[in-house]
Amino acid sequence: MSKVKYYYDNESLSYKKIERKPGRRIGLIALGIASSFLAGFILLIIYFNIPQIETPKEKALKRELNNLKIQYSVLNKKIDLAQEVLADVQHRDNNIYRVYFEANPIPEEQRKAGFGGVNRYQYLNGFDNSDLIIETHKKMDILQKQIVVQSKSLDEIVKLAKEKEKLLTAIPAIQPIKNENLTRMASGYGMRMHPILKYRKMHNGMDFTAKKGTDVFATGDATVKKARRSRGFGNLIILDHGFGYETYYAHLSAFEVREGQKVKRGEVIGKVGNTGLSTGAHLHYEVHKNGKVVNPINYYHGDLTAEEYDIMLNQSTLENQSLD
Repeated sequence: MSKVKYYYDNESLSYKKIERKPGRRIGLIALGIASSFLAGFILLIIYFNIPQIETPKEKALKRELNNLKIQYSVLNKKIDLAQEVLADVQHRDNNIYRVYFEANPIPEEQRKAGFGGVNRYQYLNGFDNSDLIIETHKKMDILQKQIVVQSKSLDEIVKLAKEKEKLLTAIPAIQPIKNENLTRMASGYGMRMHPILKYRKMHNGMDFTAKKGTDVFATGDATVKKARRSRGFGNLIILDHGFGYETYYAHLSAFEVREGQKVKRGEVIGKVGNTGLSTGAHLHYEVHKNGKVVNPINYYHGDLTAEEYDIMLNQSTLENQSLD
């Protein structure tokens, strides 16, 4: 209950009660309400326009968001660096490794294929930093696909390298008789007069003269396909080197291997002889590639010097009489 207030009236020389006017009271109430609204509005404006005013939770979330932005930026730089390294590996793969091993290069379309579809990253939309997040995911996906393709390519290169190593050890690459054991290189590849049949015919190999019993060597790693007596070649050894290569060793006096046996380049497989259609002790040597006879002169790069090769080349081109 509010206190009753009085005032002294000089005219009546007495105290009279102070009466409040109704309109004034309503005005004071309205003024108070308006002042409250104005103060709240001012505080609201201040709250939204002064960035320093933040709750502790808002400050923590803001710091976390800034850290995520920094981490995404660092991640993008690392991805760019990884892509540069991978691009260098891809270049060497296509232009060095695959060229050396005679394999087709991998097309650029194949390395970067498989990223179609407009809705692939739709679930990443709607965030404040959606563009940054989507771009990072795109780079990661492309990098992952390229790494898978390159990994498969390197697996293939390793396989080709192993096959190449086998080829290099299997291909006929040395003389079947050592130079110091040769009497002479009697006849080369080409048309020659046959010593027994007495007419010119194709001489499909090279004749190496040496003493009977001289060691005959395998010219490359191989499997003994045949080691038996034949009609015209006498005692004959045929080696299967794989990769389409076979070598023939004819007119032998003895076998040092059996059919089905594995032999290494430089291993003794037989002895020089004079069996079959032959007019003297010698080795008739042939090289076959993919079922066709080829000139053996092209397959002595493993043990001859340049000077020795030139001498043999000159002798092999002379159209003298063969020994078989």
